[in-house]
Amino acid sequence: MSPSLSVETSAGTVHATARPREHDSVVFDLGGAMRGCIHVTGTHHVRHWDQFTAVRACLGPVNAFQEAEPAAAETLPRLARSHTGYHGSLTLYRDAPADRPQVSVYPMESVAGHQPSHKTAETLTAVLRACAEHVEQRADFPQICTAARERDTPALLRFLTWSAEYHRSAACRLEGQARASRPALRAAVTAWWTVARWYTAQPHPVLLLMLSNRDGSLARDVDVQAWLGPYCLTEAAGEYDRARNAEAEAESLHSQQRTRRTVRRPQTGMPTTARMENA
Repeated sequence: MSPSLSVETSAGTVHATARPREHDSVVFDLGGAMRGCIHVTGTHHVRHWDQFTAVRACLGPVNAFQEAEPAAAETLPRLARSHTGYHGSLTLYRDAPADRPQVSVYPMESVAGHQPSHKTAETLTAVLRACAEHVEQRADFPQICTAARERDTPALLRFLTWSAEYHRSAACRLEGQARASRPALRAAVTAWWTVARWYTAQPHPVLLLMLSNRDGSLARDVDVQAWLGPYCLTEAAGEYDRARNAEAEAESLHSQQRTRRTVRRPQTGMPTTARMENA
């Protein structure tokens, strides 16, 4: 595959030339209607954090999710007639079963924190996507993804462990709210009937307001408490699902780590048959 590509944009033709691949990334130098660099690396799927099948293209010569040296700002992509460089990123991934390419764009902004114009944003996005698609089609893309997995797995495992604990804590809190809503509902119903008896014995506009279904009324309190319990239980079930998913993805990453260690483990001695032949 040619290391160079041309991207037609509303700002003109942008030429992107790939440098020789580094350990886990490919850097493109831009020319034509745009100047600067684009850094492309493998990354995890946006919805499956244990599957390193996606491509992330970042504005600049380094990964946008890592600390960049001050000098890197000088090579942030910018239009050929502009001095304003931009940072941000784009992730290209595929969803089964159609396997159609999907794009997720991380917000782009200038070094000063300003958003690009619509035309500039379109140009930046088009070039990012073209570079990402180019790397996805390279013969060494599997090696790029493997390197990305090795680079990101420790941080992902820490995040997934935190995520599972967070969602389980949230589920427990929601279950507690559901339990508390049951006596609160009984109390609200009792209060409504008490006021209803007062109104029956001696009608009064204030009592009628308390019984009507409006903000701050007893009737609204009954409705809220009746809704709150089932709602909290439904949300708790969702939190448990998210916790189990995080735990499953963490276990998948651990399994991939163990598999790589087994494959890489060097042989410490000759095979038994060879030792017998040499005896």
